[in-house]
Amino acid sequence: MTYILFNPLANNSTGKEIALKLQHDRFPEAELTDLVGLDVNAFLDGLSADDDIILCGGDGTLSRFADDVYGRKLPCTVRLFGAGTGNDFLKDISADVTDNIATVNKYLTDLPTVKVNDIERKFINGIGYGIDGMACEVADDKKLRGETDINYTKISIGLCLGGYKCPEAKVTVDGRVMHFRRVWLASAMKGRYYGGGMMVAPAQDRTSGVMSCIVMHDSGRLHTLAVFPGIFSGSHVKHKKIVTVLTGKEITVEFDRPTALQIDGDTVRGVRKYTAKMPD
Repeated sequence: MTYILFNPLANNSTGKEIALKLQHDRFPEAELTDLVGLDVNAFLDGLSADDDIILCGGDGTLSRFADDVYGRKLPCTVRLFGAGTGNDFLKDISADVTDNIATVNKYLTDLPTVKVNDIERKFINGIGYGIDGMACEVADDKKLRGETDINYTKISIGLCLGGYKCPEAKVTVDGRVMHFRRVWLASAMKGRYYGGGMMVAPAQDRTSGVMSCIVMHDSGRLHTLAVFPGIFSGSHVKHKKIVTVLTGKEITVEFDRPTALQIDGDTVRGVRKYTAKMPD
């Protein structure tokens, strides 16, 4: 039996409509199941190797599923149909994607854990801390006001021009401590992408067993604005005076003022410190 597990909140709350179309067009015999309120592990306990799961959602949907099931043996094949606004995970594993669907079982192991405030969870793409986290915060506020035409790039550019105040940062990677001034972002990356196509860590390999820490720092607003578009192609890392790339298994970032952070697109407000760690 094929089960389409859908997130109705995906893609600006059009997830159910997308799932219905997926069922109608490609999997007419599949059974639709709403992920909201679903006990995922209890659901999996009732499946066998003859079954098939298709997650219908975006990066946040996959991230929460991965966190729920981490450490257990999956009873069947799990696939992801990209129905989010960004679908950065599928961009990262594009060689495995056919018709917007990829099998994800092998990618749900060896995942890093992030600890921030009172949250501890797995993530699949990356942690955005700084202007990218604040962009998610602004976008969330727009959604609460009922706005639907939300452009994260436009929000980020606006924050770059004014509104974002650069903190100072202490970054520790596998015990090595570095200090940075005028920090625009300090990300911990399992994959290459987040933010709807931003290639934050172009050299990162999600199967390598290490993460990349990308710090953009010591740059004025106009210089940052000139470099920022390169984040979509990965060319921003060529600006080595203002972009530092570190790699390691444990990354801790501390800001000198509370700043928003995002975990695979989920916003956490008022963060002073986070730690991301690969499994031993």
